[in-house]
Amino acid sequence: MPPSRRVLYCIVCLAIALVADLLAGLSHPAVQAATRSDDATQSWSPEAAARYLDQRELTWQKWDHAQREQGTFCISCHTQLAYAYGRPALRTDIHEYNLNPPEEALLTSIRKRVALWNQLPPFYSDAHAGTGKAEEARATEAVLNAIILLRYDTLHLSPDTRAALNNAWALQLKSGPDLGSWKWLNFDLAPWETPNAQYFGAAMLAQAVSTAPDDYSRHADAVGHLSALRLYLTTHYTQQPLFNQVIVLWASAHLPGLLSSQQRKQLLDAIYGHQNADGGWSLSKLGPWQRSENSPQPTASDGYATGIAVLALEANSAQNAYLRRGIQWLKTHQDPTTGAWPAQSLNQNRDPNTNVGKFMTDASTGFAALALESQP
Repeated sequence: MPPSRRVLYCIVCLAIALVADLLAGLSHPAVQAATRSDDATQSWSPEAAARYLDQRELTWQKWDHAQREQGTFCISCHTQLAYAYGRPALRTDIHEYNLNPPEEALLTSIRKRVALWNQLPPFYSDAHAGTGKAEEARATEAVLNAIILLRYDTLHLSPDTRAALNNAWALQLKSGPDLGSWKWLNFDLAPWETPNAQYFGAAMLAQAVSTAPDDYSRHADAVGHLSALRLYLTTHYTQQPLFNQVIVLWASAHLPGLLSSQQRKQLLDAIYGHQNADGGWSLSKLGPWQRSENSPQPTASDGYATGIAVLALEANSAQNAYLRRGIQWLKTHQDPTTGAWPAQSLNQNRDPNTNVGKFMTDASTGFAALALESQP
């Protein structure tokens, strides 16, 4: 065989051997598992999540228990706060360039209540809900209005958002042991309407303000209020359930002075230690919740706890196996039929097919979607 043909023959044989090795490697169980894992990371659907959130927001807006004066409706942490965090984050992935009708209706209601702040009554009255509930409702609404409007101001603060923030700052406690925070609705319903929820509301507003446009956190109108808020969050931190502390970790990424380096390390260790074997987190394990019935708390991972944990880790650049496993859990636990992420009530067994039975799922879906869209 001529030398040139011999060289060509060797090259062909080598190529055949390399292809055979490659095919053999791809058939190895470890490689197949990795391939399946990579496929699984693409299994969640932003479109399905958006459909679920829109449908639930519309249901809330039409619900008779949510109706208030002059065509407005009350704001909830479980459905509307989660909607305002999760729904805008999906816009790019679903190729949507404008607000959709449920968002428009939500913002119209809030802006109307902000504009008529001194004319409309609070969501609850003392006569119907109990002593002190009107004051609690007023302060809670002021904080939630500001947070939701901040979520939709991406370039500059609108006059409506500034007005909402002014309403909130005006009701910030100026004295007493809870100076710097707000009175908060307490109906003994975990996790958003308990004594611990006062800290949750303050931490959530801190998180929202920390990323506000126009460098608002350094504005003269905000500095004093943020200083009082920071003092409250730092002095009450050690008494908080892990759930509230995770919110502070999330806020601390853009609002300095909330955690010491030692507190940050201890908190990260606590978050890692509470991660379930499947990679998710369970809300029932992040706080001292007690059910109103003789049934155990659900311990399975849920989208709300996992979403909040992942958001806090993402914001603090904790790029490690705990974060990766949390993201993987979120990507593989969306219900393919409803587009939602699982969650259960901390208070009692609820029928998941009812409106009230979906409240925790609303929160779970909003924050799961936000966490997935916030990946670095």
